[in-house]
Amino acid sequence: MWLAPGMQVSVRAALAAGLSVSIAQLLRLEFPLYAMIAAVIVTDLSPERTRQLGLPRLAGTVVGTALGAALSPLLVPRPAAVALTVMAAMFACHLLRLQDAAKVAGYVCGIVLLDHGGQPWIYAVYRLTETVLGIGIAVLVSLVPRLIRTSEHDPLAT
Repeated sequence: MWLAPGMQVSVRAALAAGLSVSIAQLLRLEFPLYAMIAAVIVTDLSPERTRQLGLPRLAGTVVGTALGAALSPLLVPRPAAVALTVMAAMFACHLLRLQDAAKVAGYVCGIVLLDHGGQPWIYAVYRLTETVLGIGIAVLVSLVPRLIRTSEHDPLAT
């Protein structure tokens, strides 16, 4: 049976998303949404590619939450401050040679300042935990062998 790779990756992403949200809810994590986002964004048919996509997402989350939490007590969440923190997080990633993590770091840092200024470090821990959960589930789902052929000449399918 032939099934397009797009359908297979869609099924894997859906499975990883559902499992991530279920586990996050079971663990009573604050923001299951971020586990779902991480799972969907990093899902690929290949376990290696899933890990490759997951590492920058994880690095960006670490940089963004840490910088956002550190700067939150110093800044009022106004547009100029949000812009400054986004720029700082993205530039920090470039200095750390984490270019692929820069966009994630920027928007996470901005979110911390904009919406989580009251308890930024608690948010940072939750965000990191949920991101690790989503990436971990996506990697586990990517390890499930492809049982449906993607083409006539697919050596990975049975």
